[in-house]
Amino acid sequence: MAAPANTGVFVTFEGGDGAGKSTQIRFLARLLEDAGREVVRLREPGGTAVGEALRAVVLDPAHEAMSDRAELLIYEAARAQIVDEVIRPALGRGAVVLCDRFYDSTVAYQGCGRGLDGAFIDAANRFACDGVLLVAPASAVRSRMGRREGADRLELAGDAFHSRVAVGFEQIAEADPARVRTVLSRVHRADTFRAVLEAVSPVLPEAAAALAGGADLDALVSREMAAKRAEKEAKAKEGARG
Repeated sequence: MAAPANTGVFVTFEGGDGAGKSTQIRFLARLLEDAGREVVRLREPGGTAVGEALRAVVLDPAHEAMSDRAELLIYEAARAQIVDEVIRPALGRGAVVLCDRFYDSTVAYQGCGRGLDGAFIDAANRFACDGVLLVAPASAVRSRMGRREGADRLELAGDAFHSRVAVGFEQIAEADPARVRTVLSRVHRADTFRAVLEAVSPVLPEAAAALAGGADLDALVSREMAAKRAEKEAKAKEGARG
């Protein structure tokens, strides 16, 4: 099991590409930080120097020759590193860990999408996690998935592949309703955020309090989207100068 509930909360956001997971994580992190919680925001693969290096390899469209088995093992290697280096210590000091993807994505992408053996994937996930399992509800945010400029190797895998992945996420949610909460993306981000708060409120009292107390979630979403746009513009300017 993960660290006891009183020493940290681990929530992952799962779903297909373009579902808005990272944006909703940003909103939730801001709400929790404003309430005084320590929040650690992560993405998989990544979150560590080793993980980011592995991410660059596994998602590079130039690596078309990468085998499915090699792909799986790269993801698991990145996961083992982030568990040891970041997730376990954060939970131990009582932080809320919000992760953009975790082992459910491996089941959906490499299991259902690639057709690799489910029993082996389960064993590999358990080895990489080394006892850190999901005890908080995961939010499977399902929505759009379109072609985006600069798409990575998995985003370019084709419609049939992504259809199998979508089915995989649905199967995960159906098989483990006590852990997984499915959140359908709304037209307005603030409405999706309210649905996310409802999903995580059983393990995050701050989420329940925000809903019950009539917090101005629209304002929070507007501020964070403005900050996100500013960060994107600053990054573009930095790239132009480089």
